Amino acid sequence: MSLRIAGGCHCGNITFDLDWPADQPQIGRRECGCVFCRKHRAAWTSHADASLVVRINDVANTSPYRFGTATADFHVCRHCGVAPLATCEIDGRLFGIVNVNTFEATDGVSFTTTATDFEGENVDDRLGRRRRNWIPSVRL
Repeated sequence: MSLRIAGGCHCGNITFDLDWPADQPQIGRRECGCVFCRKHRAAWTSHADASLVVRINDVANTSPYRFGTATADFHVCRHCGVAPLATCEIDGRLFGIVNVNTFEATDGVSFTTTATDFEGENVDDRLGRRRRNWIPSVRL
């Protein structure tokens, strides 16, 4: 059993359904301290037992943006400028995180917020953390 949460960018070009484990009533909301996330007011969440289905209406109107270690694609809508999710391919498998600020509704959902900073993390540690913590079931 899971809690389904819909979300997406402002214009609806990029949308997603996040299936969150029902036995996890609190959603961890990580506020990243990097410049990209601060400028986008992004707060990310993921769970190793969650799954994510992403729909993109017009792929030409999206831009996967890589920065820093260039190990993740932040999916930015070219039309409205919102980044609702990021993905990372590790060993042929797609992992993801979603921006909780792009959830359509949060009725019945509670959040715990933590500040995060991954500056200085080497690539192997970063990919290992993502393998453990990001959503392991992503369909794009």
